Amino acid sequence: MSLDRFPAFVFTNDPDNPRREVTELSEKDLPSDGVLIEVEWSSVNYKDGLATSPKGKVARISPLVPGVDLAGTVVDGAGSRFVAGQKVIAHAYDIGVARHGGYARYARVPAEWVLELPNGLTTRDAMVIGTGGFTAAESVMALLDRGLSVTDGPVLVTGATGGVGSMAVSMLAALGFDVVASSGKKDAEGFLRDLGASSVIDRSELSDDDGKPLAPTLYAGAVDCVGGTTLANVIKKLHYGAAVAASGLTGGAGLSTTVMPFILRGVALLGIDSVQLPMTQRVEVWRRLATDLKPAGIERIGHEIGLGDLDRVLSSILQGGVTGRFVVRPTVS
Repeated sequence: MSLDRFPAFVFTNDPDNPRREVTELSEKDLPSDGVLIEVEWSSVNYKDGLATSPKGKVARISPLVPGVDLAGTVVDGAGSRFVAGQKVIAHAYDIGVARHGGYARYARVPAEWVLELPNGLTTRDAMVIGTGGFTAAESVMALLDRGLSVTDGPVLVTGATGGVGSMAVSMLAALGFDVVASSGKKDAEGFLRDLGASSVIDRSELSDDDGKPLAPTLYAGAVDCVGGTTLANVIKKLHYGAAVAASGLTGGAGLSTTVMPFILRGVALLGIDSVQLPMTQRVEVWRRLATDLKPAGIERIGHEIGLGDLDRVLSSILQGGVTGRFVVRPTVS
C-alpha cells in the first residue's frame, strides 16, 4: 500500500458540523517526526469514544486520527533504536488525542513511546489486550504487590463487561482467584462466567448510596472500572487491609465517601494510570501480559472490525453497549 494514499478514520471537531468519517490520507498528513509504523491492528477503548465526541473534551487537535492503541511493523525507524521490519506496540501518551493514532494504515510515533512486541504475543493479541488489558494488568499487579492472595477471599471486578473489566476477570480467574463480576447487562452472565467469574452480581447492588460510612466486609480486593457511587460502595465493603485498584469513571468522576473505611479497616485506594506510566514499568507490564497475565484463549477473544464499523462502535461504547474488546484492522472493507 502506498504512503501517497491510505485509508484512515478521521474525527473533525467542527462546532457547526462535527463528523467522523473514513477518508484517505497521505504521508504529508502524518506528523513529520517519529517512527513510521504500518498499523496492523488497533482497538476501541472508552477513551476513543470520548476523543471522537464533541462533548468528550479529550481530543486536542482537529482533524484527528483517533485510536489510542496501535500495533504493527516498523517501516522507518527514523534514526532510533527501532529498525524496519520490527514488530512494535505504541499506546497512551498523546496518541489518538493530541497526535494521530491507530485508526489509519500508517502512523508516526515518537520513538520514546514505542516498545518492541514481546515474545509470546502477536500484534492482534496486543490489541485484543490494548489499553484496556494493559490497565487491567496494572490493576492486578497493584493488588498482588500489596500482598493479595487467592486464599484471602473473593475479588470484585466492577464494570466487568468492559474492556478493562473483562480482561481483569480473565486475568484474576487464571491466577486462581474467586472472582465476583459486577455488570448492568442482564444477558452478560454467560460471557462473564466463560471468562472465569465464579459469580455475577447486578451493578444495582453497588449503585445506591445508603449514607452509611461502612458496610459488611465482602471482598479481599477489587478492580473498579466505574468510579462514582460504585467505587464508594466498594470501599465500604472491603476486608480489613484490603485495596481497590481504581481506573475508571464511567459511573462518574466524583467520589463521596468518609475516612471510616481507611482509618477503621486500613483499606487502600490505588490509583491506576496507563497514560504517563514510565516506559520501564510499561515494558514490565507487557512482559507479564505475554506470560502469566496473558488472557486465556486470547486468539478467540476480540470482535474484529474495519474502519467503516468504527462510527457505530464508538457511539455504542459511550452508551455502555459494548461487551468485551473490539480490535480494528485499518482497512475499509
